Amino acid sequence: MINHRMSATEIAQLSAQLQPLDLAARLTWLTQHFDNVVFSTSFGQEDQVITEVIGRNRLPIRFFTLDTGRLFYETYTLAEETRTRYLLAIETYFPAANDIEALVSKKGFFSFYDSVEERKECCRVRKIEPLKRALVGANVWVTGLRAEQSASRADVPLVAWDEQFQVLKVNPLIDWQYEQLTDYIRQNNIPENELHQRGFISIGCAPCTRAIQPGEDIRAGRWWWESSKKECGLHLAPNRV
Repeated sequence: MINHRMSATEIAQLSAQLQPLDLAARLTWLTQHFDNVVFSTSFGQEDQVITEVIGRNRLPIRFFTLDTGRLFYETYTLAEETRTRYLLAIETYFPAANDIEALVSKKGFFSFYDSVEERKECCRVRKIEPLKRALVGANVWVTGLRAEQSASRADVPLVAWDEQFQVLKVNPLIDWQYEQLTDYIRQNNIPENELHQRGFISIGCAPCTRAIQPGEDIRAGRWWWESSKKECGLHLAPNRV
């Protein structure tokens, strides 16, 4: 089992191994060559596809999710349906109570609307710090990122070393197109968030997500009041070394 920080050469070799494989084979290969493979789900369409493959093949991959405390009711409903359908134990990580209490007491309930910096602070407390705890002991972090999701993700590779979280990051859907994704969901009767049918494609926290309009970027509904790159800090620019 490979359980160390991989060099650029090793990462290139790993990517070459995974590139020609389909999704199920990519995930299976990872479990055969690494210990402590984890998957983070936010119950989006991409995550639901990965969940179905892991659940159907009973792959030894640990599931976790981040509950920011500001999610849509529909997201919680889908999470429970997913847990029971695939018989999964989904570890749930919440923000540290002291951090949330301090943030809201000092800056109120909607400080994230004030500036990009304030929004990123909220994301740090509600997402990044819990993610650090969730990834403790992990050797591989599987995500549902796709290159087509936004301009900021267009150059995300299949495999990269994540310097921020010190873990090997694998994005097995990175080369999937949206139509391919929705076709797979329909063909396999995969449960999905009912908000998708109302124009919410990329779904995050309720105060920070709106439905998109025809022709808009998939992630245009996230932090729509900003002109930033629409990232919360969980997925920074890749470090391939």
